Amino acid sequence: MTTQLTQLKQDFTEGLSQISRFWGFPKGMGAIFAVLYLSPTPLSLDEIVQATGLTKGAISTEVRTLARMGLVHRSSKLADRKDYYEAEDDFYKSIRSILKERQNSEFDSAVRSVSETLEKLESGSVTGDAAELDFVYKRVQALQEFFNAIDGLTKAVIKLESLGMTNVTKILSVLK
Repeated sequence: MTTQLTQLKQDFTEGLSQISRFWGFPKGMGAIFAVLYLSPTPLSLDEIVQATGLTKGAISTEVRTLARMGLVHRSSKLADRKDYYEAEDDFYKSIRSILKERQNSEFDSAVRSVSETLEKLESGSVTGDAAELDFVYKRVQALQEFFNAIDGLTKAVIKLESLGMTNVTKILSVLK
């Protein structure tokens, strides 16, 4: 059974929409990135609207976020007032951008909240049913350990940037 290229692109776009949602970003952001990634030329907002079915306002907002993250780049054409956008095609750079975004103030605030909750539980200042306190403590502690691991991973990936992609590929091939 053969698949039409148009259907393949739609399936790919839907897949990236789901991945986007998994990472905590809007589905539309994944769809926009997918459409731009599969386009051989930069696209205008109107062309992205046509390809995704999203509103121009939503696309404008999401494209700005993607550009801030370094996942999309804006360009222009001579004698054309429109902005055009293309996807970053360096996957390593894209992953670093996503992980760096993890370090934004909203996420840090949420992580700090978990840490403060754990500190209160460990201080003994919280009263209540002992079994329930123990349960809550274990859950919050597990979440804190997860965030610590994610922080470590993020720092390691960002640190790899200084080694260069060729060296990272060599290191990874040795680990296989």
